[in-house]
Order: sequence, then C-alpha cells, then structure tokens
Amino acid sequence: MQTPDPVTIGNVLYPVADLPAAVEFYAGLGLPLSFQDKERFAAFDAGTMFALTAGAENLTLGHAAVSFRVADVDAAMTVATAAGGSVIAPAHDGPHERRAVLEDPWHNLFVVYEKSGGSR
Repeated sequence: MQTPDPVTIGNVLYPVADLPAAVEFYAGLGLPLSFQDKERFAAFDAGTMFALTAGAENLTLGHAAVSFRVADVDAAMTVATAAGGSVIAPAHDGPHERRAVLEDPWHNLFVVYEKSGGSR
C-alpha cells in the first residue's frame, strides 16, 4: 500500500482592499514576492507552518493569523507601523521566542517573532 503524500499548507489568505499597497507593506517586512496577478492575488515565498494555539498562547484574540520569523522584532514593528500597521501586543518574551502581535492596515493580525537570544 502506497503512503499518500503529506498534506502541506499552500498559503494563508488575508483579504485586503488595496493589493499593491499590501504587496508593498509585506515586501517591506522582507517577504520575497513570488507571484502577483495584477490587483487580485499575490503570493510570498516565506515557508509555511500551521499551528493551533490555546490558553495563554492565543495571542491574536481568537483571530486566524500568520506568524513571520524575523531577524529583529523591533525593526519589523518599526517598518510595519511606519507603513500604516498597528501594534496590538508589544514585543515581549514568550516561552521560546521574542514576539509581538501586529495589525496590518486592513485589520489582519499577524505575529512577528525571533528566536530567544536573537537581536534586540
């Protein structure tokens, strides 16, 4: 019996009102753009992991969100807020990483994190 290929996540979808502005926003965080279909769809190649969170790890107020591993959480927060994003939960040390919860200009929540011992 042949084992089926494992299931992987192809993308995490966030709705936005202005695709070119959203592409600029996320590219500014350092995500490499891999595909854009005019003003209707864009994909960034940043690797993907799906996680379930509960209790104290529910950082995003019950909303689905993507988390991005970055080199410097403070720098990512600065770039995001300068581009119209908001800080929902400022940078803080979690059990395994330093992280912050941000909101893009279209009210989608996301987490930026760096491994413990990363640059501050």
